[in-house]
Amino acid sequence: MKIIAVIPARYEASRFPAKLMQMLGEKTVITTTYQNVLETGLFNEVFVATDSEIIFDEIIKSGGKAVMTGQHETGSDRIAEAVKNIDCDIVINVQGDEPFLKLEPLKQLIEVFKEDHNQEISLASLKLKLIDKEEIESPNNVKVITDNNGFALYFSRSVIPFHREISYHVDYFKHIGVYAFRKHALIQFSQLDMKPLEISEKIECIRYLEYGMKIKMIETHFVGVGIDTPEDLERARELLR
Repeated sequence: MKIIAVIPARYEASRFPAKLMQMLGEKTVITTTYQNVLETGLFNEVFVATDSEIIFDEIIKSGGKAVMTGQHETGSDRIAEAVKNIDCDIVINVQGDEPFLKLEPLKQLIEVFKEDHNQEISLASLKLKLIDKEEIESPNNVKVITDNNGFALYFSRSVIPFHREISYHVDYFKHIGVYAFRKHALIQFSQLDMKPLEISEKIECIRYLEYGMKIKMIETHFVGVGIDTPEDLERARELLR
């Protein structure tokens, strides 16, 4: 089973333009992410998929591998174009703005497919328990609810589930935007039209649910720093120090 990692990376970002080219210590955010993924030793190959010549050149000059793509609405669509002609079985999508993702969560995602002998799972992803009320209520954190077997029921920027019965304890989980796909499922995803829920929430994995596909969620305890704002970048710099 050939397993590769692809990091979707676009230069423009609505909340923090050019964030991937900001310096994190002596390297840019995107180079830090790329090298950290490479150093896990879990993948046959690691690529950055981008429509930006600036990011492409940054990765190439640091000795990495990059693929130029067209413009896409979602990272998964970008990765689907990038891997179309790459020989692989499993594709791990690592977000370019998650520079400190560790080895263990990636291993957990890979194990999902090694244990799926009937090849019934098309996609796996990560979730992290939220405790802080502000974090739970923030629309910047995508929340996920699952069934008893750990398959996603829905993702939302709203608080789900709604805690109406206050005598009952409810756990809330944040979706960590790291995906593991079977290649054929990723290609299929890119050929499907966006549906109303995905468009409304701006959450790409809802497309799978709207078309009746299953997403296996794996709980992780890893807490990294996703860089969506200048404040996040400062927290990442402090973590690095």
